[in-house]
Amino acid sequence: MARSLRIEYPGAFYHVTSRGNERKEVFLDGADRERFLSYLDSATVRYGAQVHLYCLMPNHYHLLVETPLGNLSRIMGHINGAYTTYFNLKHQRPGHLFQGRYKAILVDKDEYVRELSRYIHLNPVRAGISATPGDYRWSSYRAYCGLTHSPTWLNRSLILSLFGSRATRAEAEYRGFVECSKVEDHPGPLMNVLAATIMGSKSFVKSVKERFLEEILPDRELPALSRLLPGPSPKAIRKAVEERYPTDRRKARRISIYLCHRYSGCTLAEIGAEFGIGLSAVTQMSRRVAEAVGEDQSLRESVEELISRLQK
Repeated sequence: MARSLRIEYPGAFYHVTSRGNERKEVFLDGADRERFLSYLDSATVRYGAQVHLYCLMPNHYHLLVETPLGNLSRIMGHINGAYTTYFNLKHQRPGHLFQGRYKAILVDKDEYVRELSRYIHLNPVRAGISATPGDYRWSSYRAYCGLTHSPTWLNRSLILSLFGSRATRAEAEYRGFVECSKVEDHPGPLMNVLAATIMGSKSFVKSVKERFLEEILPDRELPALSRLLPGPSPKAIRKAVEERYPTDRRKARRISIYLCHRYSGCTLAEIGAEFGIGLSAVTQMSRRVAEAVGEDQSLRESVEELISRLQK
């Protein structure tokens, strides 16, 4: 299995998510959620993590984590490892709890933390679990709004400072920012994620490339790295795939979306515009094709041939 690209440095911010294996629930009761939060606490003490946001959903979670020591891998190894051990012992189950390794998107804090915080805190509403984010107990939203005591390990200062210098005013302004309109009006900043790896402005992405990727060449084991370096345009991908599958337009379209998502370096919004579909449709189609590639050797060989051709 291809490894995800990891960019770690002191002071980096990450939107971290991890889903249950086979999309199964990873939190079965309040005690499970409390225990998970205790590992966020211990991660701040043991590894210097700064936890700015969290939201625990039934089968996955979202975090905004800052790493003053540049050690995200150790932080997440502690959190997911300790929680998996606890969960398996308590519920008498073996094996992996989470689906593969956690996903971490490097975040440009100067451009995207406001929108990302709203996106994370609106997850329960978007999923139909609660009517308002303030009704949901298992996220940092209530602490941000002053509706409950903020745990000592939760760092609210960065985001609330964007809404005012006085705590009570900032809390009220933040609540208005999150709840001001319908959820569907705010698809979130994920449309601006480049190659499933970086959420940032063009200058931020350029800086990351120059600092961390300049000396590294594309590697089959690091597909995300290939996508950060100049990649084929969506039109070039569509042309190559349609030539490979001239009589099967539906299959060509699905594979084109998959290759654009993984190798073009375009954002979800750009890919969606190219194919006339929404952001979620891009990710769902890409995931379905990825699963088919993993199961069908003939398809895998065909896709590898296309990738080789496009990278020449």
